[in-house]
Amino acid sequence: MDWKNLFNEQESKEAISRINSLTEETQPQWGKMDVAQMLAHCNVAYELVYTDKHPKPGGFQKFMIKLFAKNTVVGSKPYKKNTRTAPMFLITDEREFEKEKKRLVEHIQKTQQLGGSHFEGKESHAFGALSENEWNTLFSKHLDHHLTQFGV
Repeated sequence: MDWKNLFNEQESKEAISRINSLTEETQPQWGKMDVAQMLAHCNVAYELVYTDKHPKPGGFQKFMIKLFAKNTVVGSKPYKKNTRTAPMFLITDEREFEKEKKRLVEHIQKTQQLGGSHFEGKESHAFGALSENEWNTLFSKHLDHHLTQFGV
């Protein structure tokens, strides 16, 4: 499956439009997160790129993540509903909807402005160096999965 190119200005604006159609009352079609938690969850993917907030996995752990999760995350097949997630992506506390929405929009805009060439060969938190296409798939597929989860 081809995913939206979030390095493209128009396609990133379309994703932001979907985010902006969410409200605090938007309910999930599956899963346990509320809409603010989902936005915080989506922000983790960008925090892994733009911050040192989350510890990096070490040798054997990184090897196992690459072996068992990389193709799921950067491969073309959509995520299945209720798929298990990595512990750092689990959001169980209450989050502020507007704050998380603003952060996610800013992350998408920053990523688009940096452009795909910035990400070509860039090391990911757990998967090693990824291509521009793999980075886009990582961002786009995850975002689409959760926006679909909330019906937008």
